[in-house]
Amino acid sequence: QVQLVESGGGLVQAGGSLRLSCAASGRTGSMYFMGWFRQAPGKEREFVAAIRWSGFSTYYADSVKGRFAISRNYAKNTLDLQMNSLKPEDTAVYYCAAGYSSGSSKSERVYDYWGQGTQVTVSS
Repeated sequence: QVQLVESGGGLVQAGGSLRLSCAASGRTGSMYFMGWFRQAPGKEREFVAAIRWSGFSTYYADSVKGRFAISRNYAKNTLDLQMNSLKPEDTAVYYCAAGYSSGSSKSERVYDYWGQGTQVTVSS
C-alpha cells in the first residue's frame, strides 16, 4: 500500500507560480512511476508530468513543457511540481499518482495509487 497526500494548491494570478508537493508513504521503494494529473471542470483527467522513481527521467505534457518542473525530494520522500508562468487554463484539481508498472507514463493504467487532489485556480 502507498499513501499519497498532496499540498500546495491555491489561487494565483496568471503569470504567477505555485509549488505542489505530494507526500508518499508506505511501499514506495519499488515504485516505477510517480506523476501528476489534473482535471478541469467538465473535462477528463489528463496527464501533466511524471518521473521515474528510481532515476531522473522526466516526462511532460506538451501543454506544460517549459513551464512546469517535476522533481523528487529524496530527503522528504515527496514528489514536487513547480508550476511557473501559470495560465487560466491550468485551473484544475491536481492529483498525485504512483504505480509499480512500466509502460507509458502518460497512461492512467500504470498508476495504482492516487491522492485526494488539490485545487489550483489561476485568475486572469
